[in-house]
Amino acid sequence: MFLSHPGMVYTREQLFSQVWNLDYMGDSRTLDSHIRTLRQKLEGYGKMIETVRNVGYRWEIDYDK
Repeated sequence: MFLSHPGMVYTREQLFSQVWNLDYMGDSRTLDSHIRTLRQKLEGYGKMIETVRNVGYRWEIDYDK
């Protein structure tokens, strides 16, 4: 999703719905764990997944590894 629309901010609700076909799980930290794992697997590029406070996550377009 991030690479399809770089720079677009995705809310937690959108990520749960579009990635896992689930309704939003409230205060669950499941999404945070998945994002953390994804960042680790992407190594230096993992820093391109930006947390947008109180909104969600996005793939940062202008980032130097």
